[in-house]
Amino acid sequence: MKQPLSPSTPLSLLAQKIHYQLPPSKLIEHALERKEGILTNTGALMVNTGNFTGRSPKDRYLVQDLLTKDSVWWGDINIPIDSGHFEQLYSKMLDFLQNKEIYIRDLQVGADPEYRLCIRVVTTLAWHNLFCDNLFIRLSDEELLVFKPEYTILCVPEFSADPKLDGVKNSNFTILNLSQKTILIGGTAYAGEMKKGMFSIMNYLLPKEKSVLPMHCAANVGRDGLSALFFGLSGTGKTTLSSDPNRMLIGDDEHGWSKKGIFNFEGGCYAKVIDLSAENEPEIFRAIKGGAILENTRFLPGTLEVDYQNRSVTENTRTAYPLSHIPTAIHPSISEAPKHIFFLTADAFGVLPPIAKLTQEQAMYHFLSGYTAKVAGTEMGVKEPKLTFSACFGAAFLPLHPLRYAELFGEKLKSSHATVWLINTGWTGGPYGVGSRMKLSYTRAMINAALEGKLDFAPFRKDPVFGFQVPEICPHVPASLLNPKGTWEDPVAYDRQAKELATAFRKNFETYTSNLNKDLIKGEPLI
Repeated sequence: MKQPLSPSTPLSLLAQKIHYQLPPSKLIEHALERKEGILTNTGALMVNTGNFTGRSPKDRYLVQDLLTKDSVWWGDINIPIDSGHFEQLYSKMLDFLQNKEIYIRDLQVGADPEYRLCIRVVTTLAWHNLFCDNLFIRLSDEELLVFKPEYTILCVPEFSADPKLDGVKNSNFTILNLSQKTILIGGTAYAGEMKKGMFSIMNYLLPKEKSVLPMHCAANVGRDGLSALFFGLSGTGKTTLSSDPNRMLIGDDEHGWSKKGIFNFEGGCYAKVIDLSAENEPEIFRAIKGGAILENTRFLPGTLEVDYQNRSVTENTRTAYPLSHIPTAIHPSISEAPKHIFFLTADAFGVLPPIAKLTQEQAMYHFLSGYTAKVAGTEMGVKEPKLTFSACFGAAFLPLHPLRYAELFGEKLKSSHATVWLINTGWTGGPYGVGSRMKLSYTRAMINAALEGKLDFAPFRKDPVFGFQVPEICPHVPASLLNPKGTWEDPVAYDRQAKELATAFRKNFETYTSNLNKDLIKGEPLI
């Protein structure tokens, strides 16, 4: 097998022409010259990701070897591939690069120096290199002098696998090799595969080696120094709700929770921009400027102004920008343990309340359940909201068994005494197709009320099906909205739908019951 890319590898052997650590301005210049994108009226680079406008989870593999055989949670999420096929594909990709132009960038993952990983990214697209410069953490000139890569990402969209020979199902693939410390990506130009590949690596290493809980969540901190976490799958509002002008942003998607507190894995944000407006999401809107990337968006006719309502390519239109584009972002992106934790769920059934307070047992139960609806476009083939249970609000990125993360979450919860809230950013007044999506202004008001202690003395009622406590009043929110059953025209239909969702919770949890702490069962719905 050819050796992994390292400081000792003669770069001249990798490709015909190599660009190392180009600044963003040069990468944009290269992208424009190579027809990879076009500048918008704000200076952002608009690009297309080709056939793949979202992740392809069924084409993501982990190499099964002595290191991973007994530690990885194998199945539909972590699909095994043998070392031989990995080596074969790796060799083919390096051969493919011989006559190509490539971009190399050295970066780090993890804002806390104690837990960071040094990574080297090799791409054939200039905008992919810019994406990584935006999303991962940049290194100073002094750090680059002593830099030694621990992991390498090799992303070559133009290279396609041969399913008959290479041990994969399709021509596109993402392969994680934990022993060789290498990620191979081919046949897809969707940049999110690089970001999520490294998140999976962190999800494997940190619990095993450092007792750190990796989390698929956003985080921010108030002027009082008290931080909050926002768990949720893509499309539930992590980026939107954590980008609050009255609070300082830590990060919008991936964090670790150590004995010292929380820290961002990334150096930027990767936000959905479908229906984006300056009124509803001003921080994100203003962040889309020079150096930012827009994926799969389109212009208003005859202009270079972005039409954020345009769905002609995908619902999963996105922007990637560095944290420095958010004026309230803190540096380094580190804070103390959270005092409030929000589970964001886009409930397509329309039966969950817009806000509820959970006991510790309920928090553990809902963390392990990770209920939401996948929104359109986030993954290939998802056209409308679809009920899903994604363990720990990020099952697609968990190499270890979900119970390992749930146990760590329970330990962190006990030590921090954080208050846990369930927030429904989905539907009210009926299920998807009948009811309406929860207004962002109301969701913000409820979260602010929780953070500011305005719900501490509010009257609560116990939800008869799910058992959690629901406030009866909340500043700037209609009281009628807080009781989901009251928003339905047909109360009997609501009861039927609530029972159906509760049953789905219980059925999903049967996967874990044989190995569970009995206290966790106390958090299940009360059918």
